[in-house]
Amino acid sequence: MAEAARQAEEGTGAMSEAARQAEEGTGTGAGPGALRVGVLAYPGCFASEVFGVPDLLTMAGHVAGPDAPGHGVSVVSPRRRVTASGGASLEVRPLRPVDVLVVPGFELLPDTDLDARLAGLAPEIAAIRAQAAAGTAVVSLCVGAFLLAEAGLLDRRRATTSWLYAGELARRCPGADVRPEHLVVTDAGVTTTAAFSAMYDFALDLIRRHHGARVARTTARLALVDDARTSQTPYVDPRLLPQPGREFSQRVMRRLDQNLTDRYDLAALAGAFRVSPRTLLRRFAEETGHSPLAHLQASRVRRARHLLETTDRTVAAVAAAVGYQDPGTFAALFARHTGHRPSAYRAAFHRTARPSAPDAGIPSASV
Repeated sequence: MAEAARQAEEGTGAMSEAARQAEEGTGTGAGPGALRVGVLAYPGCFASEVFGVPDLLTMAGHVAGPDAPGHGVSVVSPRRRVTASGGASLEVRPLRPVDVLVVPGFELLPDTDLDARLAGLAPEIAAIRAQAAAGTAVVSLCVGAFLLAEAGLLDRRRATTSWLYAGELARRCPGADVRPEHLVVTDAGVTTTAAFSAMYDFALDLIRRHHGARVARTTARLALVDDARTSQTPYVDPRLLPQPGREFSQRVMRRLDQNLTDRYDLAALAGAFRVSPRTLLRRFAEETGHSPLAHLQASRVRRARHLLETTDRTVAAVAAAVGYQDPGTFAALFARHTGHRPSAYRAAFHRTARPSAPDAGIPSASV
């Protein structure tokens, strides 16, 4: 029987080198003095987040060479068996002392009963708490931060998570200083990361500290991973964020969005809704947590991002299109919101259509 067919019948198949090493508790250069990394697997965790960090560490180990400090990786769990996302069955090892414990994220949908989900992970949360108490550096990927919060690790610490769920994390853990704009936040031995691919930002930072900047930079190039981004703000899509659902602020925001280029005039805006400026500011803040001007600025930046991504207009023309006659003022505001100057943002995110190849038999794509 062909090898591929045999693997298909037996439910096996190609496994990444890092995945195999992780299941066996090995790694590049594993041995005395090696960095010990444990990945905490649990029911429903993202399988790719279980092996994403080990995979990049393996690549870095090869880049660094055989004489560099190594690492050992284990997939660990308080359970005997774990089925990850997509029904992937994971081989796990008992919990053991490690230098770094990585907690992957999980699928979190709008209708997820988060309280029930976390209650079902009580053994994992207890393990996280015990590892932290023993001095282990604990790292969460994406919404794995909710497990750390439940373990009490985020109180009086700065933290981040997926921008989509940062508000929920702040509500559930009021003692945490949630920074939704950051990709990676480390505070007193506890690290949290932004959404999904931010696991690579963390891994590159770990590689940088363990092997040096040259190895981290080379590894990023080999893996096609961006090692220069500093914020998740450019990726935020406000349309996906939970809406306040308050009629007054919704009407004010709609008016501002429909008159994006008009000069901001608080008195005129309040007059349009037959309230005083003070009342407008108070009601708007009660429903949204910020001011109408802050909403207008965010909307202008969002529109500018779209224009920078999809057109070749000059920065000055983009500024004028969103209501700013002074490109310098616009550039400063844009940088404050996105972490990039407009020209740098365009260089990173501009969408250029590839020419079609009619004889190749595949449709054209955009990048």
